[in-house]
Amino acid sequence: MTAERGLKAWHDVMQGGNSPDALAAIIAEDAVFHSPVVHTQQRGRPIVVAYLSAAGQTLGNDSFEYVRELVDGDNAMLEFTTEMDGIHVNGIDLIRFDGDGKIIDFKVMVRPLKAVNKVWEQMAAMLETMQK
Repeated sequence: MTAERGLKAWHDVMQGGNSPDALAAIIAEDAVFHSPVVHTQQRGRPIVVAYLSAAGQTLGNDSFEYVRELVDGDNAMLEFTTEMDGIHVNGIDLIRFDGDGKIIDFKVMVRPLKAVNKVWEQMAAMLETMQK
């Protein structure tokens, strides 16, 4: 199962601090990212790394926790919870891996609406900071 190999690499990167270089090593060159707050797909390793780095810095605080994991072939779904400025965030990472175990498609979904708004606010600020 490619997802199992890919998930091990994903968890290692997350536990290692979610650095852009480590992320780039596990993401396919033509990967696609689906944001909960941006309506268009983000294509290519550099933009996927940028979004996942920003997400790691905004969502990946001390309260972040994966609470459920489902694996099927080259797909994985990881449910997470975290808190941002007193707002409970519940979401999923839906990830598809290629034959080498690299991420080729990454979709994030977040609930409730208050959480979506908070993620949008903090992700926008983080991405703006990263572009400077």
